[in-house]
Amino acid sequence: MTRYRFTVEYDGRPFMGWQRQAHGLTVQAAIEAAIHAITGETVEVIAAGRTDAGVHASAMPAHAEIEKPFTPFKLMEAINARLRPQPVAIVDCAEAPDWHARFDCLGRRYRYTIINRRAPLTALSGLAWRVPVPLDLDAMQAAAQLLIGRHDFTTFRSSHCQASSPLRTLDRLEVTRNGDTVEVFAAARSFLHHQVRSMVGCLKLVGEGQWSPDDLAAALAARNRDALGLNAPPDGLWFVGAIYPGLSVGFTE
Repeated sequence: MTRYRFTVEYDGRPFMGWQRQAHGLTVQAAIEAAIHAITGETVEVIAAGRTDAGVHASAMPAHAEIEKPFTPFKLMEAINARLRPQPVAIVDCAEAPDWHARFDCLGRRYRYTIINRRAPLTALSGLAWRVPVPLDLDAMQAAAQLLIGRHDFTTFRSSHCQASSPLRTLDRLEVTRNGDTVEVFAAARSFLHHQVRSMVGCLKLVGEGQWSPDDLAAALAARNRDALGLNAPPDGLWFVGAIYPGLSVGFTE
């Protein structure tokens, strides 16, 4: 039995999220089905995070244990051949004994992409959030800093979140602009269900002038989901990297 580490890239639009479900296609189920087709083995593919329906990944770490011997390159090629034409691919594969994609993870990184223009999206439709109203980047960045640190993020988590505690430590929340593209980069050891989307939705209200940074601080202090201003759609959210002891996967700056 060999444990393999995968780096997975996927377009989340056709999927009901990462985690296997009784109904609907998921990324986990697609990879497990590909491995079963190759090996005849029923395996569990465990990832660093469980993205929601419509959320994407450029570098999702995952692992699986397989009895049939493969070189990592041949296993990656075989899985990718079976995954076609689904928009999911193994972009890196290595043997990784005693490595756990979820429990060994020390930090997770997400990027949320907003296209700030009036024109409709074409090539990026479903891959970013179009916001037609001009956004005040300085106000968004100032508000974002109020969320950094250890807080009770009840306001910013889904009512269906299964985490035992709403306390999380947000290491970084940065808002940048390059032309029409506004990106929000979030870094933490772990996130609550919908936390990044909820933070981005409220930052968008600040950028539009509907909220002030003080309004965002008040929403955080309320510790009540009813105080949330807006939950951003899944379209613009990407899992972009993760940190492990002695290993970085994807974008982790």
